[in-house]
Amino acid sequence: MVRRTAGGTGVRGARRPEVRLLSLEPYDGPGLEPDGDYDGLEFAELDFAGQDGGGARFMDCALTGCALDETRLHRARVLDSVLTGIRGVGTDLAEATLRDVELVDARLGGVRAHGSVLERVVIRGGKIDYLNLRGARLKDVVFEDCVLVEPDFGGARLERVEFVECELKGADLSGATLRDVDLRAAARLEIARGVDRLAGAVISTAQLLDLAPVLAGEMGIRVE
Repeated sequence: MVRRTAGGTGVRGARRPEVRLLSLEPYDGPGLEPDGDYDGLEFAELDFAGQDGGGARFMDCALTGCALDETRLHRARVLDSVLTGIRGVGTDLAEATLRDVELVDARLGGVRAHGSVLERVVIRGGKIDYLNLRGARLKDVVFEDCVLVEPDFGGARLERVEFVECELKGADLSGATLRDVDLRAAARLEIARGVDRLAGAVISTAQLLDLAPVLAGEMGIRVE
């Protein structure tokens, strides 16, 4: 737990993205293409299920209500963009880069985002089941008012990450490295594995009491 300092908590807050989308052109193409270049476009209510956009770049774009079931976005770059109401199961974002992005009211399951890089990203509202962020790098990321079911942060690096009114259910922190991670405002904090990796995070007194049985088990302490 981060040591409190006079006049503050000793934890640095995340820098949020400032996305300002100007006039966008409606996308009327046939679908996503590998290594495609999409700039200043609006994707509204489109079905990209099963399509391959690996290595594509999205700059100053808005994706609204799009279906991303089994969509391949491996090593894609999403920059200065807003994704609202996207949905899908098995979306492949492995080794992708998200920078200055707002993800709002997403409904996703089984997202493969291992090895990805998230920088200045806000994930607000919605629900994401089984989010795989193993080996990912998160910097200046805010999870706000959303539900994360069994997210996997194994081996990931988290720096200046905040959980605000976010439900964190069955999180895996095995091998993760945390620095300036603020969990105090989480609506629910449930860590299934890797509770020993909380060094570098700040939690509340109430959360510490809730985690006491897990911490005791991790340390081999028998409580009777």
